[in-house]
Amino acid sequence: QVQLVESGGGLVQPGGSLRLSCAASGSAFSIYTMAWYRQVPGKERELVALIRSSGSTNYVDSVKGRFTISRDNAKNLVYLQMNTLKPEDTAVYYCNVPKGFGFAWPWGQGTQVTVSS
Repeated sequence: QVQLVESGGGLVQPGGSLRLSCAASGSAFSIYTMAWYRQVPGKERELVALIRSSGSTNYVDSVKGRFTISRDNAKNLVYLQMNTLKPEDTAVYYCNVPKGFGFAWPWGQGTQVTVSS
């Protein structure tokens, strides 16, 4: 069964940057569309960005121009480069197969991103 492990979160000041990584075990990773989500307590998990097997991407409006999703299929990795971070980006970030692109895998533990001065 596929296991997802997110890393790279931390505490950063407004305007700073972080690079998140998502490692997926298992084969056939390259054929899946992958997405980054984020969740704050008491709210639904929000899709932030997705990347298809072709490399094409989509972003939620609130992160366009600031976040970049990428993938390394040879290493089964998905990245989220986050620049010009804002306090409202504070959340736990997760990766997974997005809804509508196949069955989601078991959720990982996520990685906490805190943007604060």
